[in-house]
Amino acid sequence: MLHSLEDVTGVSVIATDGEIGKVRDFLFDDQTWKLRYFVVDVGSWLKRRDVVISVSAIDQPDWAGKTFRAHLTKEQVKHSPDVDSTKPVSRQEEIAMNKYFGWPDYWDTAGAFGEISAASVPPGRDFAGHAKENPHLRSAEDMAGYAVWAEEGEIGRLDAFIVDEASWHIGYLDVKTGDWLHRRSMLVPTRWVESVSWPDHRVNLRHARHRD
Repeated sequence: MLHSLEDVTGVSVIATDGEIGKVRDFLFDDQTWKLRYFVVDVGSWLKRRDVVISVSAIDQPDWAGKTFRAHLTKEQVKHSPDVDSTKPVSRQEEIAMNKYFGWPDYWDTAGAFGEISAASVPPGRDFAGHAKENPHLRSAEDMAGYAVWAEEGEIGRLDAFIVDEASWHIGYLDVKTGDWLHRRSMLVPTRWVESVSWPDHRVNLRHARHRD
């Protein structure tokens, strides 16, 4: 079933021993359009505001109850590595998180990006910070509002992301077109996206004849 990520925002994340917090944002890969992590607002029970939790740690969502159950304890979350979700997340941060929690890596650590191996990064908080950023792991919150461009020019603004709950794949971008008086939504398949320009806040679509 397809859901807007807006429907997931604010959903409670429940650890094995109590509530962790509520989903505030999402980190996804802009090449594969796979959702990788939930950014969870933990409220006041931790000194930091957010923690980052892999989608692999989440059970099948309870959409009716608006809850996600995680295979984690609050103590694990409390001592997990700090990740600044407002910046591009570094591969070293991902490796540290995955090693700490025992989450599977979704990339080839042998050298697809020339990054260090997981074995060389200690778990917990003792790891190098923001070296070797993964330029394709980005915040859904930050990308909202980007201009969407086709060959003929700007067609609208990115308003929301549509995700498949079974695979956590973002299949469509909800693009708002027209002016405020004649605004409508258009679903654009993510397979039509040629590139994302972060400096220009722009999503570029492939030429129509190249679309599949």
